[in-house]
Amino acid sequence: MTPPTASRLGEELAGLRRLAGQSLRLVGEATGFSAAYLLKLENGDVTSPSPHALRALADHYGVSYVALMDLAGYAISDARTESVSHGVLADAIAGQPMTAEEQRAVAAFLVSLRAMNP
Repeated sequence: MTPPTASRLGEELAGLRRLAGQSLRLVGEATGFSAAYLLKLENGDVTSPSPHALRALADHYGVSYVALMDLAGYAISDARTESVSHGVLADAIAGQPMTAEEQRAVAAFLVSLRAMNP
C-alpha cells in the first residue's frame, strides 16, 4: 500500500507536470532523472525521495522546495513553514502570470471538481 505522503506528493508532481504540459521524458532530461523514476514518484511508489530530487523538481517547476519537502513527509522547521501554507499549485500559478482565458479555465475546472466532490 502506498503511504499517504508518497501519494500526495505524487499527485502534486503529476499535476505540476500536466500543468506545465510536459512529458516524463522532458522533465527527466531537464532534471537528470529517468522517466521511469519520475513515473514511480508520481505513482507514489517512491516513499522517501531524496531532498536532492525534490530540489531539482522544485527548481524545474518553479515551486517551493519546502512545500515538496513537506509533502514528502520531511520535518520542516517552524521558520520556513509559512511558504508551505500556500501549496504547490499556488506556487506554480504564481510563477507565471495567467491569461484571462487560463483564469477562466482554471475557475471552471475548480467549479466542476468541487461539484463532483461536495
